[in-house]
Amino acid sequence: MAIFKGAGVAIITPFTEDNQVNYEELGKIIDNQIENGTDAIIICGTTGESATLSHDEHDACIRFAIQHTAGRVPVIAGTGSNSTAEAIRLSVHAEEAGADALLLVTPYYNKATQNGLISHYTEIAGKVSIPIIMYNVPSRTGVNIEPETAVYLAKHVKNIVGIKEASGNISQVAKLAALADGCLDIYSGNDDQIVPLLALGGIGVISVLSNVAPRMTHDMVMSYLEGDVEKSRRLQLDAIDLCNALFCEVNPIPVKAAMKLQGWNAGGLRSPLSEITPAHLELLKNSMEKAGIL
Repeated sequence: MAIFKGAGVAIITPFTEDNQVNYEELGKIIDNQIENGTDAIIICGTTGESATLSHDEHDACIRFAIQHTAGRVPVIAGTGSNSTAEAIRLSVHAEEAGADALLLVTPYYNKATQNGLISHYTEIAGKVSIPIIMYNVPSRTGVNIEPETAVYLAKHVKNIVGIKEASGNISQVAKLAALADGCLDIYSGNDDQIVPLLALGGIGVISVLSNVAPRMTHDMVMSYLEGDVEKSRRLQLDAIDLCNALFCEVNPIPVKAAMKLQGWNAGGLRSPLSEITPAHLELLKNSMEKAGIL
């Protein structure tokens, strides 16, 4: 059984004026997401600035999201690391805190071989019992999970059940889907490729777009899964300019700016991320207006 079908939000981490985690605002954002159809909360992912959260903050954000969501939708904890030992520590903590599943990015910077990836994921999976979604985003990590590797892990490690595919390579996803033949749940990791991945057998998205357009993102996926392909296609095309604008600078710079335009107290960005440029802010604003979310 899938952890979730539909749209999971890769939720931001809002900060206070003194750059601390703003848990009050995070709770409001979670509530708004659930009220607008979001099917899962993904906490402490790339969009949540996990790379600049301290270990204590990372643990605390996961605990908070689980407690505040209170079972309304699944909570998937981002617990990946470039260190297998640290990924195990984060994953064990998340399971003990009550996470429904884990999202494990490939170990960045180390550039593991495919054998290294198999060892890394197998070792982590052996220390927890909850389901694991692998996260393939080679543009950020420098490592690609080859389709054969992903399928090997799904077939040999019982709690590795899904993959967030953000390679951007549709041909690779097609090969993955063909090799997997249903043994691995595929989620889009790119908002501009939601419908193409669904057409290849995907069951949802782990989304940046959902932060600012939760209902649209949910409906885009569920319309397809319920057979209304035309509505899903139309929503995908209506959102394309916004999807592109949300990546006009490195994520999560644009999405935090977009949420502030919507009135959310998203706060600033932790260094080395910088505030969005005026030109890109105008581009973002125009795309939000065109999509009807501002």
